[in-house]
Amino acid sequence: MDNSGQFQQTTASEPDVISVSQLNRAIKQTLESEYPMVWVKGEVSNFTAHRSGHWYFSLKDDSSQVMAVMFKGHNARLKFKPDTGTEVLVRARLAVYEPRGNYQIVCELMEPVGAGALQKQFEQLKAKLAAEGLFAANRKQSLPAFPKKVAVVTSPTGAAIRDILNVLKRRNNGIEVHVFPCRVQGDSAAKEITKQVRLACEIGDYDVMIVGRGGGSMEDLWCFNDEALARVISESAIPVVSAVGHEIDFTICDFVSDVRAPTPSAAAEIITGDTGDLGLKLNELKKRMWRAWNLGINNQKQKLSQLRRLLGDPSKGLERYAQKLDDLSWRLESLMRAGLELRSRNLKEARLRLVSPEVNIRRQKDKLENTKQLLDKSMNQYLKNKEKDLISVLDIYQPVNKIVEAKRTELEKKMLQLHGLSPLNILERGYSITKKEGSPLVSTDGLKSGDSLEIKLHTGEIQARVEELR
Repeated sequence: MDNSGQFQQTTASEPDVISVSQLNRAIKQTLESEYPMVWVKGEVSNFTAHRSGHWYFSLKDDSSQVMAVMFKGHNARLKFKPDTGTEVLVRARLAVYEPRGNYQIVCELMEPVGAGALQKQFEQLKAKLAAEGLFAANRKQSLPAFPKKVAVVTSPTGAAIRDILNVLKRRNNGIEVHVFPCRVQGDSAAKEITKQVRLACEIGDYDVMIVGRGGGSMEDLWCFNDEALARVISESAIPVVSAVGHEIDFTICDFVSDVRAPTPSAAAEIITGDTGDLGLKLNELKKRMWRAWNLGINNQKQKLSQLRRLLGDPSKGLERYAQKLDDLSWRLESLMRAGLELRSRNLKEARLRLVSPEVNIRRQKDKLENTKQLLDKSMNQYLKNKEKDLISVLDIYQPVNKIVEAKRTELEKKMLQLHGLSPLNILERGYSITKKEGSPLVSTDGLKSGDSLEIKLHTGEIQARVEELR
């Protein structure tokens, strides 16, 4: 096989035989070197998003199809997700999967084809953010009734900022406006808008924020469909009014903002009221307040007159209360005197019933002396009884003691007799006991030369051997 990958037959009888692996490897080298990068347009078929993050699908036209793969590192950068039937344009390189001998294209870039491509991206992002709850009504913030400071994120030279400033000046000239300049069209517009919205949120000293621009095509307004911008707006602590394009234009920014205004001018009208209308309302409220004030004063005056008639002359009432107070004080004095007299009589009776302390002490001494005499008498009787018991015990002990002494003397005699008969006593006089295998010997019968003997002395034992019998 030469370097071009073509196989040659050396002779008719000797073909150039190679293995399957060599064949697939040669095809892989040829294709991948011949087609390092291609642009392919086709319809997506059999699309599968693997749990690893990689995409596997086929690209087909009316008569053919080719297998394709787009790895996670490349498809993560796309703003849309294809599905079966989507027509796309891909930039890819050819690759051969050697184990199966399949060739496929490895996609690195993908773009939808046709007028509905941007709309498809828009619908996919809208569905994704809606599923996360970013459009939910309970996330929307209310606009302040009378804002003092407004942040406007838009182009400083566009028609939108002029319309907003004109409306604010006409309707409420006291509002302070801070413009956060940015591009509102082009590739870098989405990043600039996101950056300025985030900056306004970090400053935080604003009552409301307007984000928008004038009308244009879907491509012109596309920067307001950016996912990062949508998430920054959803996290804003400042209420956001979206004012992008005309009334018929809708962007992701409109759905995620707290309020959508059909135009920038409408956004300015929404956030503020007309000062002329406010002046008329204020005058009307002043008139209603004065009428209510006068009516309330008149009602209070009438009530006061009625109370005066009911109350009468205060001095007469004071005289009645003074007499009543004197009457109550007399009754109180009488009750106090009666109570004191009753308590005095009770005290005298108690004194009569009370026994003198000296008498009580004398009675207690007499009782104590009687108790002592009884205790002394009882103790003497107890001691006499114990003395009799002790004498009885001594009378019994003396005969028993004589018997014990006689028995001790007899025991000592017996012990002396036993000692005289004891073998140990005989050993002490120089005799010994000879044993063979534990049995005492009294003669030489049964002994032979070489037998082992044990000889017990008074103190100690001797191990001996028979040398001669006589």
